[in-house]
Amino acid sequence: MTYIVNDACIACKYTDCVEVCPVDCFYEGENMLVIHPDECIDCGVCEPECPADAIRPDTEPDTEKWVEFNRKYAELWPVIITKKDPLPEAEERDGEDGKLEKYFSEAPGEGG
Repeated sequence: MTYIVNDACIACKYTDCVEVCPVDCFYEGENMLVIHPDECIDCGVCEPECPADAIRPDTEPDTEKWVEFNRKYAELWPVIITKKDPLPEAEERDGEDGKLEKYFSEAPGEGG
């Protein structure tokens, strides 16, 4: 099992989860984070830290596509190990539907 980050993270990019991860398996895109499913140790400490409720276990329905999504971008984006400020529009975009289609960027983040 692994945890995944879904589209609830897009345009928010809270990084509270990064600080608690014991294996540094988060990777940073321009406007979201992903978890490398092969590095995640299934400890679950990140899930309750996410203000946007974007981190879910892969045992939940309809998460298969997110496992592959997370794997793809974790291999392209830099690792992130320190907390940063959320995106400026985070509060406004939190809970919005259709964020993958509206806002997702494949561009890497700064890492760190």
